[in-house]
Amino acid sequence: MRTSHKTIFLSAIATMILGFGVAAAQNSGIASGYPVPKDDLTLREQTGKGLYRRYCIGCHGAQGDGNGENAPYIDPKPRDFTLATFKCRSTPTGTLPVDSDLIHTLERGILGSNMPSWLPLSNENRDDLIAYIKTFSPRWRTEKPGTPIPVPPEPAVTADRVKDGQQLFQKMECWKCHGTEGRGDGPSASTLTDSKDRPIVPYDFTTGHKFKCGVTDQDLYKIFMTGLDGTPMPSFADNINPDQAWDLVFYLRTFQPMHTKEKDIAKQLGLKPINPNATPQAPAPQQ
Repeated sequence: MRTSHKTIFLSAIATMILGFGVAAAQNSGIASGYPVPKDDLTLREQTGKGLYRRYCIGCHGAQGDGNGENAPYIDPKPRDFTLATFKCRSTPTGTLPVDSDLIHTLERGILGSNMPSWLPLSNENRDDLIAYIKTFSPRWRTEKPGTPIPVPPEPAVTADRVKDGQQLFQKMECWKCHGTEGRGDGPSASTLTDSKDRPIVPYDFTTGHKFKCGVTDQDLYKIFMTGLDGTPMPSFADNINPDQAWDLVFYLRTFQPMHTKEKDIAKQLGLKPINPNATPQAPAPQQ
């Protein structure tokens, strides 16, 4: 069958257009085969979109609402970026995180969840991803991130600090969620839900598992002062001072199974679990 010059010409034009499309997709950071419309995205956001569609869309969804195809099988559920509510932050409760908070989450992953570490990505690619994630919520256009809460130097652990931490644990009613022995089995534990009314389980300190937002005493201190937004875990920044926050850190370390100085001190003191019905004593003033 004879092929016309017109057919050959149209075929060549189509091939050229397809080639330009593939090149554009590759240059925009897309390696997954998803086309990227120009939209009103910056170059960084365009690149981040390609990375997001390759690595994140399965859990967090095309709209960033946490409803990806894998979401029904994941617990805890993926983050809903349209709300711009983040657990792991250095900023006050209710405020947006700073970029370094989001970077740390990408580098570390979310412990106890399906969110892995993305350290294999380059620093630039992590910045690209964060730029695109911010396009899902209007909060990033109308609000500024909060000012990070400083973490003071960690003081030396002492018997008085461990005892004061226990008294604070009772006074602040931490036991209602975490239990009198830190097992996450307090009287309120079975009733807790997150901001989307989904059941949520308090942290069990006796497992020795890493904390969701890090592994250090400084990370635990930060959780006390910032809270975990979107969960029942509040910020205590308005209720306790930095010294008291450190006392709580030291006391909670006595619950953990690994050998710690705090655990040795608790043993030497003969420290018993708190009595929820007892009147808590006022912590001793710090020197």
